[in-house]
Amino acid sequence: AWLLLRRSEYPARAPVLVDVTAQEVGGGYSPALLSSYLATQMDVARSDRVAERVLTRLQNEMPAGLQDESFKSTTPEGQRRELLERLQERLSVKPARESNIINIAWTGKTPTDAARVANAFAQAYVETALDLKTNPAKQESAWFDEQVRSARQRLEQAQTKLSEFQQRAGIVGEEMADHEMARLTTLATQLAQVQAQTTDALSKRGSGGTVAEVMQSPLINGLKADISRVEAQLQQSSATLGPRHPQILQQQAELQPLRSRMDAETGRISTSINTSLEAGRIRERELQAALNSQRQRVLGINRERGTLSLLRQDVQAAQQAFNQVSENASKTQLASLTTMTNLRPLSPAVEPTDPAGPGKRQTLGIAAAAALLLAIPGGLPL
Repeated sequence: AWLLLRRSEYPARAPVLVDVTAQEVGGGYSPALLSSYLATQMDVARSDRVAERVLTRLQNEMPAGLQDESFKSTTPEGQRRELLERLQERLSVKPARESNIINIAWTGKTPTDAARVANAFAQAYVETALDLKTNPAKQESAWFDEQVRSARQRLEQAQTKLSEFQQRAGIVGEEMADHEMARLTTLATQLAQVQAQTTDALSKRGSGGTVAEVMQSPLINGLKADISRVEAQLQQSSATLGPRHPQILQQQAELQPLRSRMDAETGRISTSINTSLEAGRIRERELQAALNSQRQRVLGINRERGTLSLLRQDVQAAQQAFNQVSENASKTQLASLTTMTNLRPLSPAVEPTDPAGPGKRQTLGIAAAAALLLAIPGGLPL
């Protein structure tokens, strides 16, 4: 009677391999972490999110036995909630013994429905796991896209500021600063040389006729020799001749032009020294003014180079930030586009040939054995 009255139900099983990596379980392979990870995966397979996907797949071909007369009297939202619960009631998610395989089984009224729904749950479970992996990456990718745009704008602004400052300051390259510094050094050297020449000329002017130019002048030395000669002759003549003697007068007349010429030559050399001194002073003032101007220019260039260095550092920092954000954005975008998970369906569920529970022969054997046990006490004499 039980065989005739019982309702046959057929279970179909779709095994899914969970490829556990150190990254998936937080960097370790401890039994506790593995057990927790597999338990989490089974909860995901039983979740409403997976059941929603299955219901969407089956909406045009609903398994038998899920809908009845009372079901049709509820609202569409209530009907969908009821279908989800009935689908989940017939679902069984269990781990295989001592392995990383999760068996997803569903029990249906017909073998075809059981296999179809079990495969739908396995596929929905894999797709949901992929969504759980890629959806955060997609959200991060959108956020990183905004960060990339902001970083690019900051980089462009920093580059624009640098370019405008270079144009405004007239800085083409580092060679300009080197050229101005070399010119400053040259002016300083020339000023030192002119100052030395001016000091030398001033010293010569203060020493009168004993200066080297006077002492080394061949003309003056010759005039001195002639004057000494004439003076010696005049002294000898004065010892024997009177002051009005023609010879004395001739020697005196010869001596006076020589002295005049020597005084004139000495004056010419002194004038030359004075002229050289004045020219040196003028040149010294010009070089000092040029040196001061060049020093201010170099100081200004150094300040501009400091500002330029800061602007270049801003550009470099903005470039590094842009590169880092771009790299992270690329990684996140790749992660959001992945189609691979650590879940591998091993084989699709096949239509079961036998219903759940004991078969007909087993049921009849059990019934016969039970009847025999009950009949034995009844057949014994009192």
